[in-house]
Amino acid sequence: MEFLKLFTQSGTASTLVFLSLTGIIGILLGKIKIFNIKLGISGVLFAGLLIGHLGATTDANVLHFVKEFGLILFVYSIGLEVGPRFISSLKSDGLQLNALAGGIVVLGFFIAVAIKLIFDVPSAVITGIMCGAVTNTPGLGAAQQVITEQMGNPELTELTGMGYAVAYPFGIIGIILTMLIIRYFFGVKIKDEAKSYSGKVSGVSGKLIAVNLTVTNQALFGKSFAFLKETLAGEFVISRVFRDKDFFVPEEDDQILDGDVIYGVSSRKKFNALELKVGKLHKTGELNISGRMGMRHVVFTNKKMAGKTIKEIGISRQYPVNITRIFRAGNEIMPHEKDSIEFGDTLRIVGERKSLNDVVDLLGNSMKDLSHPNIIPVFIGILAGVLIGSIPFAIPGLPAPAKLGLAGGPLLVALFLGHKGRIGKLDFYMTPGANLFIRELGIILFLACVGLSAGKHFVSTIINGGYVWMAYGVAITIIPLIIIAVIARLLKFNYLTICGLLSGAMTDPPALEYANSLSPIQAQSTAYATVYPLVMFLRVLLAQILVLVFL
Repeated sequence: MEFLKLFTQSGTASTLVFLSLTGIIGILLGKIKIFNIKLGISGVLFAGLLIGHLGATTDANVLHFVKEFGLILFVYSIGLEVGPRFISSLKSDGLQLNALAGGIVVLGFFIAVAIKLIFDVPSAVITGIMCGAVTNTPGLGAAQQVITEQMGNPELTELTGMGYAVAYPFGIIGIILTMLIIRYFFGVKIKDEAKSYSGKVSGVSGKLIAVNLTVTNQALFGKSFAFLKETLAGEFVISRVFRDKDFFVPEEDDQILDGDVIYGVSSRKKFNALELKVGKLHKTGELNISGRMGMRHVVFTNKKMAGKTIKEIGISRQYPVNITRIFRAGNEIMPHEKDSIEFGDTLRIVGERKSLNDVVDLLGNSMKDLSHPNIIPVFIGILAGVLIGSIPFAIPGLPAPAKLGLAGGPLLVALFLGHKGRIGKLDFYMTPGANLFIRELGIILFLACVGLSAGKHFVSTIINGGYVWMAYGVAITIIPLIIIAVIARLLKFNYLTICGLLSGAMTDPPALEYANSLSPIQAQSTAYATVYPLVMFLRVLLAQILVLVFL
């Protein structure tokens, strides 16, 4: 029967059949929870190993293309998501967190080099073990690309994949094990850590807090609200004013009077300065905006205005309405007149209720426009990423030049585009749903291809000495994690932040999922996002260096 040939003869159709089966089984496998731990998307790798071991007939060329394309989709979507907060994440504790994460990467690299030299492990194998031990998929892709280009041996590429697959399981377990060791060694109490973190400014860039200021500074009496906005730019955003037992939205030329209570938002570190400049400060709390005043959250989808600054759009000049907060890519931004508003931003607007609908219409708030796929910028970004990734650059001491490759190039471009948001009239916004879909599809395709390619010889490799590779992987995983985690705790870092640091340094979503299950606060995810971009670059670069050094 022709139908059965799909399972017995290699070709494009049969390869797609086995890729689909691997994806389905792997996703289901990843949902199984054991001791509050799930494999997550990495279940696809193990499903691929199983199906490959059972004799799946696949076309090597098709697998190679799908693997590389999946890798590009994965890293590009990550870059777009992380890009908007990449620069801001380097402030405050960001530099220290990145230094610690970089320490984990570098220590793991030198341990891999030591194992290579002491035990004479083939470079293709130790590179795969290192990538698997740190659960870094793009690093594996970059290394395999170098092996293909420099050595031209498909068997070595498969060997790298097997080393990756052998070391990967403990790569996940090792991160969680380190979290547990640090927790019990230092006697950490999760509730106390969560309470301590919540008492500080949330996030690296600070959290906006609703406050009100009672005007007592005589120097402000008679001054215009335009003057006050300019004076407090970057420190306080006005939403409304309470005077004579009523709220109103002040116009630019309205004068400030003694006893005015000005409502708005600021960050905790600005409180003392605001009291000196204006007057007594109080936290507003959950105050309902009622009467003729109202508040709305609006999604900005007016493409004609996208990229313009708040001053250029001039909402407060046209209507008795103010923008008090901007929500972008998970960040809460204090609006400044010089800040641009990008397609997809969510804006909190406060003002006279009768004008809110007009402002909503002006800003767009169209779910149809928001959900429409922005395809051309995606392909422009991928094109630029592939081109940049193909540029060779010499590193002293290496016999051949390194490249950012199909992992590093698209990631670099996506970080830049995610940070910029737009170039000219071209915006690079991608809806969270579309971004998640591309990322999940990319990593599933990549892991499925790696598993199917390595699965054929996986069991025989383990039996014939592969268990030693596991031991090498354990050393690369656990030693750097323990050392840096202890240092971070001695530096007084919050335990939950350390959990996010460890997960991010290993670029491991299942570990982050476990860390997030410890407490519902944002410490883990914030630390993860802070170190992820730098770590990803280092992983991709060092995987290539490890191959090239021992050519």
